[in-house]
Amino acid sequence: MQVAVVTFDGFNELDSFIASALINRCRKDGLEAFITTPTPVVTSMNGVEVTGQRPMEFVTEAEVVLIGSGVKARDVVADDRLISRLRLDPSRQLIGAQCSGALVLARLGLLDGMPACTDRKSRPFVEARNVTVLDAPFHAEGNIATAGGCLASQYLATWVITRTLGEDAARDVIDYVAPVGENQETVERAMRAVHSGELAPR
Repeated sequence: MQVAVVTFDGFNELDSFIASALINRCRKDGLEAFITTPTPVVTSMNGVEVTGQRPMEFVTEAEVVLIGSGVKARDVVADDRLISRLRLDPSRQLIGAQCSGALVLARLGLLDGMPACTDRKSRPFVEARNVTVLDAPFHAEGNIATAGGCLASQYLATWVITRTLGEDAARDVIDYVAPVGENQETVERAMRAVHSGELAPR
């Protein structure tokens, strides 16, 4: 099972790297994440240059697609040619968005009639696309999920691992990366966020 972590120029390092790193702890179980970029090299909001592991077209073959956030999200959704490269299918793919990545899902029409989570700065722009924004870190309906706040990327990863490999696998990953002495509360917080934010398919 392959995961495309879509990472645009101006990306937020926490959003792309946390989700990718957590998911890649499941490589031995057949779940692997790849930083997926529209150009060979992208530069983060803090000037970190990253070479993409997969081109944008990889999103069509990945079983899971996570749309990362960044300071250029509004430029992304205004770029028809770039958006046309994101051919996603929620009937066969798990699709998630982190923070301003919700703008991309809205632009693609994947949030029609569905509320979403995003960060505080992106909220008015997501609402301007007629999407109800929740005061919550995570929300999922069926195969589509959104997370709000950089550190909520752990919840997006938890959702992906739970949906693909099961809850025990997700618990093991979060337990491993949790701050020492806070393992149980970190695991339970992540699982609670995912379970409370997930609705049955409509």
